[in-house]
Amino acid sequence: MAISPTQFAVTTRQSANWADARSRVLTAYRAWIRAAPEIQTMYSIPQPVSAIRTRIRQEFERHRFVNKLPVVDMLLLQNNADYQETMNFWRQTTHLMNYFKDENFRGEKILPSNFVSGFLEGRN
Repeated sequence: MAISPTQFAVTTRQSANWADARSRVLTAYRAWIRAAPEIQTMYSIPQPVSAIRTRIRQEFERHRFVNKLPVVDMLLLQNNADYQETMNFWRQTTHLMNYFKDENFRGEKILPSNFVSGFLEGRN
């Protein structure tokens, strides 16, 4: 797939009302959900597509109860930038793996607790 920097660009605008903001959020959510299989393939993420979609849902749910329209518009602006960067392959796999901290590498135990256990694991 050839990378076109403007392919995923979205014009920045303010929401006219809550119904408009809701439809824009749903459009953004659907775009991420549809792109999950492609994101998994492009970045070689060792997670199933269902886990990626679950994590996308969690990120949208995190901001579910925002009750100020300018804040929703700002979050949509950030979302559009993140989506464009992700789909144009302007990120690295580690950037996306930060969303999977529990499953990332060894979870909480990224570094060994002492030298001997690291040595026995075969780590430097």
